[in-house]
Amino acid sequence: MVIKRDGRREEFSREKLLSGVKKACQKRPVSPKVMEDLVDHIVAVVTDEYEDEVPAEFVGKMVMDGLREMDPVAYVRFASVYRRFQEATDFVHEVKKLEAGQ
Repeated sequence: MVIKRDGRREEFSREKLLSGVKKACQKRPVSPKVMEDLVDHIVAVVTDEYEDEVPAEFVGKMVMDGLREMDPVAYVRFASVYRRFQEATDFVHEVKKLEAGQ
């Protein structure tokens, strides 16, 4: 089970995780194999570290870390939804952080 921000519990779904990664990588030069490998890695870590329930924040951070390494545009796309960007400045701030880290 995944514990959502609002306290709801939802069944952990590999398919939903892969769908989110695919949306972030849409029209980007990221192969389906690389996306599958990221999702497989996340599923393995979640399975190893959590028995029954995993915080959504843990899963989201793992996705963002993986996407940051794969494709910066996909990372910012995912981060914009995950962190609920409200303003264009949120995007600018995230891109500046990304550039500073490289």
